[in-house]
Amino acid sequence: MKTLIRTALTAAALATAAAACSASVAPRASAPLDLSDVKLVSYSSCDDMLSGLRENTAKNVSSWGLGGPPIMYMERSDVAGKAVPQATADGKGAEHSTTNVHEQGVDEPDLVKTDGKRVITVSHGKLRVIDAATKKVTGTLELAKENWVAGDLLVSGDRALVLFNGGGIPFGAVAKRAFAPTGGPQYVLVDLSGEPKLLGTIEPNGMHVDARLVGSTVRLVVRSQPDITFPQPREDVPEAERIKVNQAVVRQAPISAWLPKFTITDAAGRSRAEAVKCEQVSHPDEYTGTSLLTVHSIDLTQDLAASAANPIAVAADGDTVYGTGTSLYVTSNPRWWFPVPIEPIPVADTPVPSATESGAGTSAPSDPPSDPPSNAPSDAPSATASAPPASADTSTSSSGSVLAPIDEPTPTGSAAPPTSPAVPPEETEVHRFDISRPGAPKYVASGKVPGRLLNQYAMSEYEGNLRVATTTADQKTSSSGVYVLRADTLAKIGEVGGLGRNERIYSVRFIGPVGYVVTFRQVDPLYTLDLRDPAAPKVTGELKITGYSAYLHPAGEGRLIGLGQEASEKGRTLGTQVSLFDVSDPANPRRLSQLFQKDSGSEAEWDPHAFLYWPKTGTAVIPVSSYKNGQSESGAMVLKITDSGVSAAGTIKHPRVKEGDYTYEPNIQRSVVIGDSLWTVSPSGIKVNDLNTLDEQAWIPLT
Repeated sequence: MKTLIRTALTAAALATAAAACSASVAPRASAPLDLSDVKLVSYSSCDDMLSGLRENTAKNVSSWGLGGPPIMYMERSDVAGKAVPQATADGKGAEHSTTNVHEQGVDEPDLVKTDGKRVITVSHGKLRVIDAATKKVTGTLELAKENWVAGDLLVSGDRALVLFNGGGIPFGAVAKRAFAPTGGPQYVLVDLSGEPKLLGTIEPNGMHVDARLVGSTVRLVVRSQPDITFPQPREDVPEAERIKVNQAVVRQAPISAWLPKFTITDAAGRSRAEAVKCEQVSHPDEYTGTSLLTVHSIDLTQDLAASAANPIAVAADGDTVYGTGTSLYVTSNPRWWFPVPIEPIPVADTPVPSATESGAGTSAPSDPPSDPPSNAPSDAPSATASAPPASADTSTSSSGSVLAPIDEPTPTGSAAPPTSPAVPPEETEVHRFDISRPGAPKYVASGKVPGRLLNQYAMSEYEGNLRVATTTADQKTSSSGVYVLRADTLAKIGEVGGLGRNERIYSVRFIGPVGYVVTFRQVDPLYTLDLRDPAAPKVTGELKITGYSAYLHPAGEGRLIGLGQEASEKGRTLGTQVSLFDVSDPANPRRLSQLFQKDSGSEAEWDPHAFLYWPKTGTAVIPVSSYKNGQSESGAMVLKITDSGVSAAGTIKHPRVKEGDYTYEPNIQRSVVIGDSLWTVSPSGIKVNDLNTLDEQAWIPLT
């Protein structure tokens, strides 16, 4: 079983745009990274494909088969850092907010959608339609028997696609839900024109990566592994012999073991099994054969059986998806993953600057504190309240995951230390597809950059170029950089490095020719970058403050909202903080105001779909949870953002839930504006409040 460890290492984005609507011995050296282009070509035949996949997979098989023994997987937050929700009024419904997404016009799956006339949500295995005017449930469709099943939605007109992620979560990919249905993903097409009704389903064999909606066309990205059964490993058989046996098994596997499979079921329940055709599969010059990416294209206005019948696949890995109106990028983090220990956090902390000592729900002007003393220990921040600290006999990965202890060799006399293999370079492969036309996407190019990509917001396509921000780390140090690639070839044309030495990226955003990068370990440097010359990007400004921003959001001309954690000068996180930055001068970014709530955290730190900003009234809403005095508290904090400050306007809470002898406050997950009303969504129901006074207007139970 894969164990998920949520960390606070989220990568978010920001901009100044105006707000509109195992290893036993530690490896010693890093091999140089070849930044030559990665070519992607088609196989000449099914026989050619089978031969290539067998040979490459055999090179990468282990004594355990594909992969390895059970290990701990971390939960990343690739969804972090969406852009401003756009205020829309289509003439039929009231002015309303939309899902907080990365690129305008490119929708992303989420648990609630609205068009101003109705609110559509999926929870407890049921899809519900709620009339925005009467605030009554007008339609319900049961999609899963298990009431714990969580799903997401994409909606176009009167068609909704419900996405159930399934039980498999690809390594390094976003895991927005801690639990999911067993088996693979399931995508369900629903007609919303009347009483909701099922139109069909598509069930790929594999693991859901992500999806994007442009117009009425959804692109679904699924990752699959070869369906090969290996003999049970025996401890009395040498590892080398077990590898040979497994290689022999791979070299006898049929082509069907690799070809991605999927099942399409129509509204009458008639199913047919399909597989991606050989001629629809491409591959890079170098590939492992242990993973294939499939892109399914579904036009929500068309018949599902016809629309979903022509997917394409690539013999590559993938875990992060970034989309524009015309391009779909799928990237993979390093295929080789080595642990990078981080020293444990000391218990004693220095006091936090007075600007953040004001307590829960207070705001104060905030000047940057002085740099920590040069002899201060280099301590990593704690992840989140849900991530346990590394104990003395464990090590922590560069991503924050707890790993098995590393046994260091003990030198004897003057004997040379044992030879260790070089650390494989951290690199991220990028594949670009053209989605400007209906139907299956067209492959355009592939490339790679050094380092580890944190999420989709570390990428941005602008004026024919792709900007990518990554962190590269080894056993001793880390630093980050921004790389500029030509979008047509993904060849590197410019870079700027050396950002946040011995730190890691926590958030990134590119808008137009400006970029911002936030790194953190003890203090939070906010870097501003000038990207007008793609061949010579450069850092123009830097601001050092305690804590960090895990998500950043534009809030008018030259203003930026930062949401994350306050921290001591040694990097110990202390609670939720919301900052307002003045970024009008790229050479001198400043923090104007900060609101701090002690011993708390917000889902919006790792999932910005949970963040709402409504520029019309300067209202921001974030879910906040805390645990103190032996009791947990949850609610939606409503903030007022002005040109010079951020302040708390109030907190919305949902009715307490009673289960046996235990009662608790449900976690509010989303908030939506429709007209002059603020809708907040939790697993137990939806509360509607007046947007300005926060007076309660309605409660709609969902259980």
